[in-house]
Parts: sequence; structure tokens; C-alpha cells
Amino acid sequence: MRSQQPLSRSHTLLFSLSPEYGQCGVGAYCLGGCDPLYSHSLTSCVAAPVCKSSDYKLTSLSDVTPNTQYLGDSSKANWVSSGTPVVYQDNSLLLTMAPNTVGTLLSSTHYVWYGKISATMTTSQGAGVVTAFIMMSDVKDEIDFEFVGVDLEHVQSNYYFQGITDYGNGQNLPVSNTVQNVHTYTLDWQPDYITWSIDGQVMRTKKRSETWNATAQQYHFPQTPARIMLSLWPAGLPTNGQGTIDWAGGLVDWNSPYMQNGYFYAMVKDVNVQCYDPPAGYNNSGSKSYVYNSRA
Repeated sequence: MRSQQPLSRSHTLLFSLSPEYGQCGVGAYCLGGCDPLYSHSLTSCVAAPVCKSSDYKLTSLSDVTPNTQYLGDSSKANWVSSGTPVVYQDNSLLLTMAPNTVGTLLSSTHYVWYGKISATMTTSQGAGVVTAFIMMSDVKDEIDFEFVGVDLEHVQSNYYFQGITDYGNGQNLPVSNTVQNVHTYTLDWQPDYITWSIDGQVMRTKKRSETWNATAQQYHFPQTPARIMLSLWPAGLPTNGQGTIDWAGGLVDWNSPYMQNGYFYAMVKDVNVQCYDPPAGYNNSGSKSYVYNSRA
């Protein structure tokens, strides 16, 4: 398991122009990922578009907008990209990672506030190469499937509450070759529990009741609207922390035989989203966006 830095923190080094990882530029770079807890007020951030149930067949880039162009209107695109996604055989997208790049990140424009989310995909491979399918909220609640490129027979399941580093949350799940075999990975995120499933088989369950933190007097359980993120990134960069490099299996070999056409790649065919109703008692101020009304 990872010995240093959860995905949300290690990505700070990689997608530094994306506000969800700690920095913000200007214009489009500030859309999505603004943290209301560290903003001037809870209403300072751009609104978070509500969940949209759909089966997204990722067969072209027509529904993907580069993060340099996305201006916050979720009716114009369902996905935002950084890096270079590539259409593959007109039936899937490749997340690519070429030398001197930080890979590719694909993020949903709509947020999920509890739901069942599935990604049908393959992963990349090689030392230092990490593929990920995660949920990430603006206050750094996080639910993960992570694939380390030196272990093709396991996927790491994990969760975090508001970015708090807790290395006891992870658990390895067995799976057959993640590069050669297409699998469907599913997160069933309920107000009271999370399940991680592979090809329809539940592999892990975490109950909210098991996450009580007596010191903080709160449940350390992901519970805020989150975006879907799929990524391929170089954890094994010399500039990363040694713990991250060790977790990723070593430094990236940019002359690796696992590269094709000059890049590492992971393939995503389909993302299915089934939205659940917001929690009981939620006072929605409208039908288009989720609004924070307290720091709790």
C-alpha cells in the first residue's frame, strides 16, 4: 500500500493548474475544484452542477472539453480534460502519458452526491505509472480505485475525508490482469456505506458507522458532492516524494516497451452513473446546483 501521500496530495505535483489539487490560475483553470472551506465565503466558488444519470459511451471527443476552454456550463460538455485523451478504434478513449508530460485527467462536469458509478476500462503498466478511477469533492472527500503499474493482479481501494491523510483506509483487491482484461469497476456510494465492486462482485464494504473519529467528534466518511475523475499519471518522477516513488514501484522508464506510439496509455470505454437522491433534510435552493450552507 501507499507509504506516502494520498492521490489528492500527490497530484498536487502533477496537475498544478487544476484548483482541485491546490493551485488556481485564471479563467477556465479556476472552474471546478474550488474549495469553499478555504474561500472567502461558502458561496465564493462556482456552483457545482447536480448529478446526471447517464451511460457515457466514450467513443469520441465530442463530449470532452479541454480545461483551457471549459467555462462552467455543464450543458455544453459532460467531461473536462487536461493532457491528451485520444480516440481509440471509435469505441473508447485512451488516457495518454508521453515523456515530459504529467499524463491525462478526465473529470466529469456534473457532481455526484451519492450514487452508483462504474467505469469499464483497462490500465497502463510499468514502474512509476499509476492509473486511477476516483471520486473527488471540492473539500477533498475522496473514494478511489488506484492501479499501480507494477502490480496487474490487484487494485487498491481507498477513501479519504476532507483530505486528511490516513494510511489505514486502503485495502488491496484481487483482479485478473488489469492491462490485458477489460473490467468494470463500480463504486456504490450511499449515505451509510461504500462498496467497491469488480465485474459485479462486491469486493469491499465500508460503513459510515465505522469511521467515527472520537477526537474530532465526526464521521470521517466521504459525504460531499464529488466529481468523477479518471487519470493516468507519473507517480514515479524524481521530483516526487520518495514514499510516492516507492509506492509506485520506482521511477518511470520513458523508454519502456510498455509505451506505444510514444506514450503510456490506459483505455476507458464507458462510464455509467446512477444518481441517488440527496440526503434526507437537504434544503436544495434550486434544481441545477449543489450549494454549501454551512461549514459542516
